[in-house]
Amino acid sequence: MMELMQENWLLFLAALLIGIAVAYWIFMATRRTSVETDKTDALDEGAAPAARNQALIDAPPAAESRPATAPIVPPGLAGAGTAVAAVVKEQQAEAVATVADNTPDDLSRIKGVGPKLKALLISLGVTRFSQIAAWSEDDIDRIDAQLGRFEGRIRRDNWTEQAGLLAGGDMAGYEDKFGKL
Repeated sequence: MMELMQENWLLFLAALLIGIAVAYWIFMATRRTSVETDKTDALDEGAAPAARNQALIDAPPAAESRPATAPIVPPGLAGAGTAVAAVVKEQQAEAVATVADNTPDDLSRIKGVGPKLKALLISLGVTRFSQIAAWSEDDIDRIDAQLGRFEGRIRRDNWTEQAGLLAGGDMAGYEDKFGKL
């Protein structure tokens, strides 16, 4: 066998090169995928104006403005509005009663306070919305210095105002200013 290879090495080399060329052609050269794109820009001279999504422009606003205290009642349910209003008042009274207890508040209801920040605040002795609402500028500086990588969040997310509204049970005012919980 070695003798045959020594005598015909040139043929073996030619066969190897032909094999590599055929393999390349099978796997690479037969790929004819090409991407054709339109490189025009709306700012180019003579270009058509930019397409607009007319459906979004003509769509009604996502939230209609209605009084914060008016309950949402489907038409045709006469008298249901007073029943719903009574339930809403009852729930607000329960929320105020909860604030009166000594149980800690759910601090994660404040926008910008997540589980880690909530745990850090509890470790610092802050457990109630009323505590945060009563913070002075010095208190904010003192607590802020202890927040580590969360430093600056108190003023940036306006915790004192959020906590004041939550402590007072003013959910409508809170949602008007900071959005739904």
